[in-house]
Amino acid sequence: MKKIYGSATEALDGLLFDGMFIAAGGFGLCGIPELLLDAIKDAGTKDLTFASNNAGVDDFGIGILLQTRQVKKMISSYVGENAEFMRQYLSGELELEFNPQGTLAERMRAGGCGIPGFYTKTGVGTVIADGKEHKDFNGETYIMEEGIFADLSIVKAWKADETGNLVFRKTARNFNPPAAMCGKVCIAEVEEIVPTGSLDPDHIHLPGIYVHRLIQGEHEKRIEQRTTRAA
Repeated sequence: MKKIYGSATEALDGLLFDGMFIAAGGFGLCGIPELLLDAIKDAGTKDLTFASNNAGVDDFGIGILLQTRQVKKMISSYVGENAEFMRQYLSGELELEFNPQGTLAERMRAGGCGIPGFYTKTGVGTVIADGKEHKDFNGETYIMEEGIFADLSIVKAWKADETGNLVFRKTARNFNPPAAMCGKVCIAEVEEIVPTGSLDPDHIHLPGIYVHRLIQGEHEKRIEQRTTRAA
């Protein structure tokens, strides 16, 4: 099975359609699949639903798709630092489904494991629990959350081998592995592709069985909040 493609546009060929559901990796500005998001912007695919921890910033990450009005709904945990997101949400142009951060990660992981739903205490007694099934276990109340099953997963990793085994760096490991698991098709963009067998099996963070297409490219190294002191 061919997994390595020459560009993000090639890797997305035949997969995009209006109204699709995309799970995207990234945490803050770390581990964002920026090349794939740029290619989705160029493709003009619209009415998109994204499951992602955050929505990037105004000119980076999912933020570029918000600027072009290609996103219909966000399923997220943190949406700060994006003025356009705030404007669209407050004006009613954008749907938003808030998820506690751990719940969102588990919803993605559950989808990747074929689990349609699970119970959690997180959100009980808050607006997060509105309209959701409640159930008591050992005297404690839990709410049911549904697994996420996306049409497409897009993720960013540090290194891959030719079969799609992935290694992530630092914070990029937070949401990228569960996001990769829950899509019908997963595309990973990486900084380096190495020969099969050159990665230590004990150091692989996501098995290649989850990854269908790979691209290698150059990536920005952004800092979300730069804090310095006088020299």
